[in-house]
Amino acid sequence: MKAMLTALNLTKHYKDVVALDNVSFEISEGITGILGENGAGKSTAIKLFLGLIEPTSGSAKALGQDAHESIAVRARLGYVPEHDCLPGNITAAEFLGHMAEVSGLPPSHARTRAADTLRHVGLFEERYRSMGGYSTGMKQRVKLAQALVHDPTFVFLDEPTAGLDPGGREEMLELVRKTHREFGISILFSSHLMADVERACDRIIVLQSGRLVQSGEVTHFTKETETVFIEVDANRERLVTVLEQRGIVVATDGHGLYIEGPDESVYDQVRDALVEAEAPLRRMAPRRRALAELFQHDGEDFASELAP
Repeated sequence: MKAMLTALNLTKHYKDVVALDNVSFEISEGITGILGENGAGKSTAIKLFLGLIEPTSGSAKALGQDAHESIAVRARLGYVPEHDCLPGNITAAEFLGHMAEVSGLPPSHARTRAADTLRHVGLFEERYRSMGGYSTGMKQRVKLAQALVHDPTFVFLDEPTAGLDPGGREEMLELVRKTHREFGISILFSSHLMADVERACDRIIVLQSGRLVQSGEVTHFTKETETVFIEVDANRERLVTVLEQRGIVVATDGHGLYIEGPDESVYDQVRDALVEAEAPLRRMAPRRRALAELFQHDGEDFASELAP
């Protein structure tokens, strides 16, 4: 698969602070999450790929070239910054039209492109409202729209769900997936929220304190475990008793039961226990791990839990 971004021995110092420390990786087509706590080096990496800052050593290439040296490459990139950067006294239509013209589109084409992009992000009906009156979710959508209005090849999203409530986060994540699915634009999705990366991304790169900790397919980290999830319609407590009598350790939560099975024979045990407890089975399946279960947030434990 074609490499869209390449970091080779990439290092960036801010005086005595090491933001990135000899990092090397490649990012291919699709949606890649760059995951790490605040201060891990995510935003610095994005700015290096965009050519907004220069590395202390090593290289950061976007679409095969150094964006710091190539205006042509920068014209094919889009960027959603983390911070609020929108002018509040103009409309979204005016702002998007201006950004499209700055990218080289003629005025008539720029207006059409702005309207189409605002429709894509769900703001077409609100396009003539001043952005100062927009909600946080609407502002995040405008920021995404301005990154897309010039039809880029690759887009960088820096904490695009910041400040959003659960419903707004879900809508933004679906919009990110839709952008890649419908337009074929590849995306680097930066976040400290593992659930967002798990929902939106195909692959992940994990940074900690400026160093690359791990990388790979999201499915590699969330593969099925030997834990079996069971949900029944009735007699749940009786089922727990029967399973425990058979020597099976059972954990419960508000949704169902979890049991550990060393091999597939555990399914036979569960089947017999369901019959004995007269517990109608609604669902039984291997449980998938969540990213949050694998990544700790303190010191060496963070790195050690990432090893496959």
